[in-house]
Amino acid sequence: MLDLAIRNGFIVDVKNKKFIQGDVGIKDGIIQSVGTICTLAKTEINAQGMCVSPGFIDIHMHEEDFELTHGRTYDISERMALMGVTTAVAGNCGNNRQHPRELEKFVNHVGSPINYMSCIGNNFLRKQVGNIDPYAKSTKKQIEQMRIQLYEAVEEGAVGVSFGLEYCPGTDTNEAIEICKEIQGRDNLFLTFHYRKDAMNAPESLMEMVDISRNVDIPLQIAHISSLSAYGNMQKILNMLSEFREEGLDVMADAYPYAAFSSAIGSAVFDEGCFEAWGKSYDSILLTEEPYKGMLCSRDLFYKARKEYPKMIAVAMVMNEDEIVMALQHPLIMVGSDGLYRNHRGHPRGAGTFPRILGKYTREDKKLNFFDAINKMTLMPAQRIGIHSKGQIAEGFDADIVIFNKDTILDQATFEHPQKAPVGIQHVIVNGNLAVKNGEIISYKTGKYLKKTSK
Repeated sequence: MLDLAIRNGFIVDVKNKKFIQGDVGIKDGIIQSVGTICTLAKTEINAQGMCVSPGFIDIHMHEEDFELTHGRTYDISERMALMGVTTAVAGNCGNNRQHPRELEKFVNHVGSPINYMSCIGNNFLRKQVGNIDPYAKSTKKQIEQMRIQLYEAVEEGAVGVSFGLEYCPGTDTNEAIEICKEIQGRDNLFLTFHYRKDAMNAPESLMEMVDISRNVDIPLQIAHISSLSAYGNMQKILNMLSEFREEGLDVMADAYPYAAFSSAIGSAVFDEGCFEAWGKSYDSILLTEEPYKGMLCSRDLFYKARKEYPKMIAVAMVMNEDEIVMALQHPLIMVGSDGLYRNHRGHPRGAGTFPRILGKYTREDKKLNFFDAINKMTLMPAQRIGIHSKGQIAEGFDADIVIFNKDTILDQATFEHPQKAPVGIQHVIVNGNLAVKNGEIISYKTGKYLKKTSK
């Protein structure tokens, strides 16, 4: 007997870009059969008229912050589950919100509705070895300590190494190369970079990332390329990406479907010169937390918030929508939310990215082909992070599945209500178990912490 059977759905065949009408049989967390299934199951789901898709994989997000949740409650992982994400990669932009070991402990002991993987971040490691000044260079001793800790994290299962060069101007190219010396040449990892400078500096930033990747001989993943170059030079950057790929460099990128980014108001992202680079003014910055929740900045408020509430998440509405579309359409770009919350406040991308791709950009605006969009959210990121048992609905694959209505799926999260759940997603199955039923989370125990070293 099967544990779970999904009946009568339109099964998304990602590789062949077609629907297969039929059933999916699941046992022990694995897809046992696809097609017409006569075997009985303990639990039956009627998916008549619904899409049965591989679970979405978020290659770029920011995990729970245990200083705020005290290691007991959830902030972002439940938002991920409700929008169909079954596996998420944390520790991005150089910034683990705690050591991956603590995230693993959380998932193993408290549970999680989704699967987690994690990068190890350079900026996090700097703090671990005592360099708390993001503008200061690391000493030789600190670099050596980081190299050891980075190696240990990789041996413990980190999926990649992340850098946040814009957040940490003191990290020079040499430091980035030196801390990776012990893992040089490993092709089962990737380096992911939040660039050093955006807008007119994007080509220079891209070249630095490429140089580091070439020096350490590890594939390059460019984080949220939309917020690097959606200011007038996206086409140039995409052309450069294609050229590097043709030259043999293993380079790809991710992007989210919003013309606004978010970050801590006190971070180096908002240092002097940012408005000149973006061609915007102070009123393009929205503050998301009390005492200024929902307020657009004036000059005085901007500097007051930076000084008094440096950790507050701010949203910068500074990017060009047409260049966001341009990035999402490119064959080397997959979807990543860059989801980040603090006290349940932040950017709606953490609750709306994947349904927004399928609802707005695919169905309504017709900017993306349905199957191409699904690929960018499932098989493409699965292959990128090297989890070859995910990303498809096929026999022997992990039973991570999202069931949704293709005609109604749409994001509902807004800048005023950044965690509002989407519509059109009916069920989410993680490791063969229902995490979301009829649009509501019913289990926080379905996810696992996945290590790159695990089979």
